[in-house]
Amino acid sequence: MIFVKQEKLKTGMRLAKPIYDKKGVLLYDRNSKLTHQGIESVRNFGIIGLYILEPAEPVPPISDEDLEFERFQMMSTFVIKDEWKAIKDGKKPEALPGLVSQIMKNYGRLDHKINFVQSLRSAEDTWYKHALNVAILSAMIGHQMNIKIAEQNDLITAALVHDIGKLDIPPELQGKGAKDEDDKISKYESAGFKLFDEAFSSSPSIKRICQQSFRSLNDIRKGNVDKGAKIVNAAKILMIADTFDMMTAMNDYREPSSEISAIREIINHPEFYDANATDGLVHSINILVPGATIELTNGEKGLVITENEADMLRPCVLTFSDNAIIDLSQTLIYGTLGIKDVMKTMDNRCIIDDSTLREVGYVRKGRS
Repeated sequence: MIFVKQEKLKTGMRLAKPIYDKKGVLLYDRNSKLTHQGIESVRNFGIIGLYILEPAEPVPPISDEDLEFERFQMMSTFVIKDEWKAIKDGKKPEALPGLVSQIMKNYGRLDHKINFVQSLRSAEDTWYKHALNVAILSAMIGHQMNIKIAEQNDLITAALVHDIGKLDIPPELQGKGAKDEDDKISKYESAGFKLFDEAFSSSPSIKRICQQSFRSLNDIRKGNVDKGAKIVNAAKILMIADTFDMMTAMNDYREPSSEISAIREIINHPEFYDANATDGLVHSINILVPGATIELTNGEKGLVITENEADMLRPCVLTFSDNAIIDLSQTLIYGTLGIKDVMKTMDNRCIIDDSTLREVGYVRKGRS
């Protein structure tokens, strides 16, 4: 599977992911071949590109849960767009509580990890999709941390609106990254919180969660972290969900980080990110699961055959070069050898499903 930018799409390319409209109706299914009309539709939607199957690549398996996840992302984006407009117009967000309840129902009570699939984003819907992803991640992390229902509702609501100020950022500032530009962008972001006084007058904690998360992330960027600052748990969760999605999202001005790179960045900075919230993220999404193709720090490429629940960064791996089994949890044997990253293309990818792994004894009983 590869990502192809809009301007490089060609007829005959096969879709790796489905495309839905605002009502959740399937427009283009997986393995559909692109036509001139399809490419023109992508341009009209403003989508920056599509995930495409490589010429000899089979359609990868996908569960009903994964398909519903992508469909839910598409439909909810339009709800968020309408609600942000209402807030900016000084109105109460009437549909937002319903979306919060749906996110809580679908993702705030899960007893298993999910495949967190990044959705395709256009210039017009980037911040809406980011808000939704952060809300979903926050719901799952909050559940792992056993925070109270009322606090979890406020957390999800805060996640859905925390970046409303970014709507006012001028296009010329988007994606710059220079320090002086970041400072200008921060002013737009913080200005958006003033809208919450009217929109959430009966729930002041929503504004507090957003402000605390924003200030802490801004301090991290500037290197001025106040270790004595008191931050509510919901803000700590929002920080991690925001960071993870921003790092792994596909956009038109930089390559996304892999999930493993993003997780490693968060884990390696416990002075910035709350350890309990980080554990909540690790236990909410699938990353180094059986079947994941990886590259080791010694340059070897291989396949994850068993997860390591104690330390997700040190699973059991089958190498491609000599079919050797390396259990990275055995640090006395393998020392500092570890996972460099997941492989970004399908080169050397072996298709091994869970049933095959069970047959040869590499998946513990009780796992699905």
